[in-house]
Amino acid sequence: MTSSVSKGCFVFKSASKKRKRHIGVGGYLVDDSDDNGSDRFRICQKLWETVQMNTEVIQDQLNKKILDSLAEFIKKHGLGCSSDVWRQRASEIPTAALMLAVKLLIQKVLEQLMGSGVSVDEEKEDDTALLQKTPCTISALCQWYKTVTKKCTQVSPERKENLTNNDLPQSLPVVVIFKYFEAFNSQVLQDFILICSRYTQELPFVFIFGIATSPSAIQHRLPHSVSSLLCIEVFHSLSCTQHLASVFDKLILNSQFPLKLSSRVIQVLVGIFLYHDFSVQNFVKGLQFSMLEHFNSQPLSVLCCQKQEALLSAKTLSKQNVERIRHLPSFMRYVETQEPQEQVRLLTNDEHVKEVCQKLLKNLHKYHKNYYPVLQCLHSLTSSLPKFPLGKHIRELHVSCIEKNLWETEEYDSALQLLRILAKDELVAALRKCAEILKSANTKRMQNALQQLEDFIGRLETLEEDSSGNGVVSAKMEYQRTDLFQLQKTLLEKESRRTKRMNSFEVLRSQVIDFIDSLVREYLTPAEFQPLNEVCYYSSSGVLRQRLNVTPRTSIQAALSHPFYYLKNASLKTDAGTISSAAPDLCIVYKLHLECGRLINLYDWLEAYVTVMSAAEDQDTDSEECGQYDSLKHARFIQAVSEMEFLGFVKSTKQKTDHVARLTWGGC
Repeated sequence: MTSSVSKGCFVFKSASKKRKRHIGVGGYLVDDSDDNGSDRFRICQKLWETVQMNTEVIQDQLNKKILDSLAEFIKKHGLGCSSDVWRQRASEIPTAALMLAVKLLIQKVLEQLMGSGVSVDEEKEDDTALLQKTPCTISALCQWYKTVTKKCTQVSPERKENLTNNDLPQSLPVVVIFKYFEAFNSQVLQDFILICSRYTQELPFVFIFGIATSPSAIQHRLPHSVSSLLCIEVFHSLSCTQHLASVFDKLILNSQFPLKLSSRVIQVLVGIFLYHDFSVQNFVKGLQFSMLEHFNSQPLSVLCCQKQEALLSAKTLSKQNVERIRHLPSFMRYVETQEPQEQVRLLTNDEHVKEVCQKLLKNLHKYHKNYYPVLQCLHSLTSSLPKFPLGKHIRELHVSCIEKNLWETEEYDSALQLLRILAKDELVAALRKCAEILKSANTKRMQNALQQLEDFIGRLETLEEDSSGNGVVSAKMEYQRTDLFQLQKTLLEKESRRTKRMNSFEVLRSQVIDFIDSLVREYLTPAEFQPLNEVCYYSSSGVLRQRLNVTPRTSIQAALSHPFYYLKNASLKTDAGTISSAAPDLCIVYKLHLECGRLINLYDWLEAYVTVMSAAEDQDTDSEECGQYDSLKHARFIQAVSEMEFLGFVKSTKQKTDHVARLTWGGC
């Protein structure tokens, strides 16, 4: 069923056979008649829950530090604590300025100090009713606070004897959270602070300001007479770019997460984040949409799961899916590299294809387990180099690695040249970071690489100056990251000294860089070279951009100009430059307005509309009846023009009362 903008509802019966479907996760239709639709839905739902859970864990970890600091701040400045040194005057109110680059969601906001939701413990219905009847004044608030804190701090005499002064319960502070500080009325906020400052002995107020701009917003919105009553301590939350980096590292750059994204898909998601909203939540939604689209459009995504489950699924592939595997571009390239006899078996024997698929899936999982540690090592080595030749963030390096051979780029050569002039201390420190990364990898190849790396570190640490005096001290270079002239000069000197005999440190340093280069060439090959990569890599960047980075005006113009593609009605198919009289009223009025200038005469517009409608009634265009309209046509025209105004295509103008102004130019 498709509904148009104007009045009307159009129903079209499908000629195909009915298939059983049910609504899956994210609102997608899951086809039960598909040979593996239910399995794909189950795997997708499991990954969806994994993304949700991991995102919440990352959010909690990132916010734990600042929330702990706020809790300590509130505890430190509660009534009864020793805070005379911190407070300069008794009338000052402790205030935490919470800097929010991304708006933190605080589950409970103190909307009314004496509301039922403010009570420390859940009250009975009678007590709640009593609170609601209490007059909302500061004096009443003081009385309410004494009653509540008395219940919370009561200790039995027997237990009180066993407690020290530090163990005794302290008076609870009254925390007032201003979630969006800039959104509050300045005068109301000033009055509230002035009133509260007079009750600091009875009510230990603690304010928390959620500020989205800068700490100077407090001085801009509050006069000195008011801001001087606040003892402000600033807390900075994690920036949105750092938050994105954490999500990217723990979700996308993770061998345990089966779904992978192509370089263009990553660029679309990061581009929307950087140039549109800076929303990590929307980035995660884009990741979830990619997951849904991949499992919905790729029948072989049933193999996109953990290793053991994927191998089990490969054993039970249907004949249809085996044929789909044969048509994968990566599998076809793999077949071309085999011997003629093996090629025949792969193209004719289904059971043999299943066995080969299990082997290829194992290799694909090994590729990812070795890829990510080496990627992190290379990033740790190059992220501190001047001008970041391979990118400042690891996602930039990851995009470069999965779309082309990294070692064939000029940026990689530049990075190696900079690494070859590192001093001993800098090189050892960088290699130690790489060793820590490789320790977390649990593959044999990475453990062997770790042993070689630790051997290089040991040899570098025990290295002493040679007899010629040209030891490691002479190899040390003090460079400035922004001094490009000095950097170029040093590189040229090193190039000219290649013909000379290198000292022991330079020889060892060259061996270390060659070892790193060998790891890059062996393990950071593009993902498209891996057989069966289509099973777990989502690469439809065009679909993703169309769904996430939508342009409403273009979509509306396309629908009004070509209603056939939306309504699937053969009678709406027209040649270029013609208007179908069977189209909805809004489409007819829209196409007629495209032929007008800046100002549109409503009467002429109506006459043109009636002429088009007369063609639908098979009236002679030369007859007197053609062009005449009744009240029904008039009403339909007025409604269509009103919808045009609502959509933003026209507006009324004061220049001429019987005209409207056209607002948009250029078609889709």
